[in-house]
Amino acid sequence: MNTQTESMAMVQKLARGELSVKARLGYVVLLLAAVGMTVLVLTLWLTEPGVPARAQVAFGVMSLIGISWIGLSTWALTTTRILAAKDRVIAGWMAVSFTSLFLLVAGMAVVLSGKTGSAGGLIVPVLMWLAALRALKKARLKYAELAARRAELERQLAE
Repeated sequence: MNTQTESMAMVQKLARGELSVKARLGYVVLLLAAVGMTVLVLTLWLTEPGVPARAQVAFGVMSLIGISWIGLSTWALTTTRILAAKDRVIAGWMAVSFTSLFLLVAGMAVVLSGKTGSAGGLIVPVLMWLAALRALKKARLKYAELAARRAELERQLAE
């Protein structure tokens, strides 16, 4: 086999494996969970008109978060282009953004409560935020790895 044929075989292998069955299943689970959560939040929001304004805002924000996860998973499942780990980077940034918001609001609640014992309520948001940062870092590394591999393959094909 010559170098160009080997390179083409590697490109085809990368293209076929980009959104594997495992990844597709993960996006289906994400889609179902996001739809379920969003429908639940919207139903509660629409059937409880007497909730305070801050709860109305919270329901709106949670609905937008759910809709954005629905959008990401639908895009990943229906795209015909090779995603090349872009979906993971987008999901990582979404997770960091949403957990940062959660951490901020939880921190504000702790400060406004004035109770030092309520600081323990920040453990879960902090752990979620750290997990989101880790996922984003892994996604960016994978994306960089694929971009470097692509550049190498393009260089080989150009020769």
